[in-house]
Amino acid sequence: MDDDEPARRRFLKNTLTLIPAVTLFGGAGLVAGNAAGAPPTAPGSAQSAAEDYVPLYFTAEEWQFLLAACDRLIPSDANGPGAVAEGVPEFIDRQMETHYGHGGIWYLKGPAIPAPPEMGFQSTLAPRDIYRTGIAELNRHCQATFGGKRFHELEQAQQEALLSHLEKGQLELSACPGAMFFQQLLQNTREGWMSDPIHGGNRTMASWKLIGFPGARADFADWASRPNRPYPQGPVSIAGKRS
Repeated sequence: MDDDEPARRRFLKNTLTLIPAVTLFGGAGLVAGNAAGAPPTAPGSAQSAAEDYVPLYFTAEEWQFLLAACDRLIPSDANGPGAVAEGVPEFIDRQMETHYGHGGIWYLKGPAIPAPPEMGFQSTLAPRDIYRTGIAELNRHCQATFGGKRFHELEQAQQEALLSHLEKGQLELSACPGAMFFQQLLQNTREGWMSDPIHGGNRTMASWKLIGFPGARADFADWASRPNRPYPQGPVSIAGKRS
């Protein structure tokens, strides 16, 4: 979230270069194409877009944070609907009740020591614990700094500044490193925005339409040999939904 480049533009650019490595149809998967354009996010729209969903893991306060944070990472704009409109918070919530969310794919018994990325995940916290600990500590920081307000109650510019500080390691949390908390949130937001709708995110396959990804179509091999030519058909989800 560099100051000299819009966060959404950099997010798009960086994520599109990672598409071959992203699990598009798995759960722990970016912005919707919209020819007519979509208006920027209005205050309160993040909450209203997800008002019918009851979280499986997150508490009411944690859910409010997740809605606000995802809305800042991928907001709705002229490129199309953002993370909240596409169901990314629901995707993340579902993931917290899976083997992945419980940390079943890592060794979490320690010791956890500072190490380079090639040494693998270094924490005793499972993803669900990273969220629970990180959200609680960040909200305490917000309340101490902004007159009792929690993250979701702040102005959008304040929220973006806090996320930027976490990303750059400029805001440390005691029980959960700030940068690790941000990376967990960012990674899951990416995954939810690029996932198949069956997992809760990418409801309208907006991210797939934006990048020209055909989805779960049975056969599109003939287009593999046509570089730089847009795929003419819209994407299809695993469940057979067409867009």
